Amino acid sequence: MTDFTPVDGFAPQSPEAALAEIKFDANGLVPAIAQDAHNGEVLMLAWMNADSIAQTLQTGWVTYWSRSRKEFWRKGETSGHFQKLVGFRIDCDGDTLLLSVDQTGPACHLGTRSCFSRQAKENALIADG
Repeated sequence: MTDFTPVDGFAPQSPEAALAEIKFDANGLVPAIAQDAHNGEVLMLAWMNADSIAQTLQTGWVTYWSRSRKEFWRKGETSGHFQKLVGFRIDCDGDTLLLSVDQTGPACHLGTRSCFSRQAKENALIADG
C-alpha cells in the first residue's frame, strides 16, 4: 500500500479512545458504513480492523480490511475513487461504524455512485436511474 500523507487540512487523530469503545467480531472486524458527508447518501458497507481504523484516523484517507484478499484496502488506491474522512462515529452498541466521507467518483466497484442502487419494488429489484 502506498504511504499516504494526511489529507490536506485533516487533523490526525489518536485512535486509542475510539478503539477502546469498538466491539470487534470474532475475526477482529467491525462493519463500517460509508455515507456521503454532503448529502447523507449511504454509499457502501465494508469492514475495518483495528489497524485500518488507526490508519484512517491518522491520515484521513479511508482504509478498510478486505476479507477476501486478507489485506488493507485504501479506498481509491487502484480506482482513483478515494474517500476522505470527514466524520467518524460509533453506534450505541459499539459494533458498527458510520464514516462520513468526501467521495471522489463512484463508491461501488460496479461503477455506480452507491452500492445501494437497487431497491425492492413491484416484486423485483429495480436499479436507480
